[in-house]
Amino acid sequence: MTWLTAFKDKNIVVLGAGMTGLSCLRFLHAQDLSFAVNDSRPKPFSSADEQAKYQHDYPKANFVFGQWHHDLISHADVIIASPGIDLVGEGITGLIAKNCRIIGDVELFCLVNNSRINPMKMLAVTGSNGKSTVVSLLAYLAKAVGVNAALAGNIGEPILDLLQDGDLNDIQHSNQPKTIIVELSSFQLETLSSMQAIAASMLNLSDDHLDRHKTLANYQAIKQSIYPQAKLAVVSREDQASNTLVAAQETISFGLDKPEQGHFGLKVIENKQVLMFGELTLISLDELPLAGMHNALNYMAALALGYSAGWSLSAMTKNLAGFTGLAHRCQRVISEDNIQWINDSKATNVGATLAAITGLAPTLLAKNKLILIAGGDGKGADFTALTTILNCDVDQLITLGKDGAEIAELVCDAIQVNSLSEAVDQAKIIAEPGDMVLLSPACASIDMFKNYQVRGEQFITAVQAKEASCR
Repeated sequence: MTWLTAFKDKNIVVLGAGMTGLSCLRFLHAQDLSFAVNDSRPKPFSSADEQAKYQHDYPKANFVFGQWHHDLISHADVIIASPGIDLVGEGITGLIAKNCRIIGDVELFCLVNNSRINPMKMLAVTGSNGKSTVVSLLAYLAKAVGVNAALAGNIGEPILDLLQDGDLNDIQHSNQPKTIIVELSSFQLETLSSMQAIAASMLNLSDDHLDRHKTLANYQAIKQSIYPQAKLAVVSREDQASNTLVAAQETISFGLDKPEQGHFGLKVIENKQVLMFGELTLISLDELPLAGMHNALNYMAALALGYSAGWSLSAMTKNLAGFTGLAHRCQRVISEDNIQWINDSKATNVGATLAAITGLAPTLLAKNKLILIAGGDGKGADFTALTTILNCDVDQLITLGKDGAEIAELVCDAIQVNSLSEAVDQAKIIAEPGDMVLLSPACASIDMFKNYQVRGEQFITAVQAKEASCR
């Protein structure tokens, strides 16, 4: 195998001992390769017993913790970096030898997969927003239409765990997927160049991770790198910045307008918005559980990717309504007060919040208000893109967190609070039956919460606790 030849007798260093790093460790060990695992954290394992077990089970691995080891890194021939590690920001880049090969776990998977007699097919998705919804929907549809597929990358299983031990040329394992649906973050794309996907999509582009990528242009270029690694591009007509730049690449597009033949879009039929494939009527949006125009785009992106892989369009359409979405992504909070409480805690950037408001505001009656709770750690984002929509579609803005005051400055009557529960209390005072209270922070959660999941769960708890207290 060419990939194994390239790694044999090389100084291999795995940077990071989190979930990704440990999947790399397991894979390298299975191939009888020697390597080191380096993590700047003094105690990356959950316990001393867990660390002792790994050191016992993987005797060819050299574990070095507590700092980035300069000598180890500088003498590496191959570095497998976990995506969460900022090589530039943490001063690692300057330590790396000129001829050292820097890859990630997805790149390693692709190198192995490309060398197989029967490689697994790949469908790839990136974008600032909506990618987890799209790939999860795609995985759901795969199961519904009888395709043996697995979800991996930035969500799902560690991708290297999908490779069987032993003969990697043999794909005929009964439990091994034939198709990999991979969600790719910009961090993963930084170290990916060998993917050979059937189709790929960059759903959209908005300010995100600029603390790492510095400029929107850099971020866009990294996201755009998905297209040269795919046969077909699935592109949005709503976001030209996310379209492929690969000359003459075959494309399938999706958008909110009436589509041309061979593309996906919307058409009003009997006063209802209907998903279309060219002139073919698929399904009315009001039959689908995920509300908002941004989710209409997500539905179309998933259908386009599945269609590009040869899946039955009619079978996929029949099963769309069975997918109820992901937690913390425009999730309805169960309540009995006739107020629409929407948990969109996963909206960790400006684009996600814009998408949520744009998608949900048109669903409200003219007499009903939209109350937005936003704020957190903006990670260097420019919030001015929110100005117009906050002043046109949002009736009341409530802000909190590290950058809450900066967002509050975009309108004249924002309410600033110190906690999420206080934000819910304020919203409850303002909201009337039929109104919508949307938690869509446009920011990361790390200034106040462990992660966006905890933020979303606390929002749900606060809503339901407040509701209970009012009965």
